[in-house]
Amino acid sequence: MNSHGQDEQQVVWTVVDTAIGPLLLAATRDGLVTVVFHATDAVCERALGRLASRLGTAPVEAPDSPLLTEAIRQIETYLDGSRRDFELPLDWSLISGFNREVLRELASGVPYGSVVGYGDLAGRVGQPGAAQAVGAAMGANPLPVVVPCHRVVESDGGIGGFGGGLETKRKLLALEGVLPEPLF
Repeated sequence: MNSHGQDEQQVVWTVVDTAIGPLLLAATRDGLVTVVFHATDAVCERALGRLASRLGTAPVEAPDSPLLTEAIRQIETYLDGSRRDFELPLDWSLISGFNREVLRELASGVPYGSVVGYGDLAGRVGQPGAAQAVGAAMGANPLPVVVPCHRVVESDGGIGGFGGGLETKRKLLALEGVLPEPLF
């Protein structure tokens, strides 16, 4: 398996302990491809298995990969409040169609410290009736935190769902000054 074919996709991964718990980060040559919350051994095993089947190659643990090192640095500086925007190459290959369109709009159009409603985001991509589909797109986001699905909330003021758990969503929104700091 030492061929250097053009189509061979290398996938590297590592786990980092953060202020919001352990995160699994994985990247391809094109960029960061996934961020996974609650990265226990069991979660990592499932996530790496899914990556292998989706991308056609077994991910290799590589904590010193330059891209992963930079991703960790940016996530840590975001979580300590000193970074507002991520400047990382992203590999969108795990998501397509409407979901990719919605997530790209979210990444480029909903800045730090602001929120958008599910229905508003649907309208921004030309599908004003698709609030539920936007919710599904958020749930399918392969790059949470970096592609800020925590900034999507219910129009009635409800916080909405979050793959990382509502406590994590509240922490991220508090970090960005959108919500008061959680008391406990």
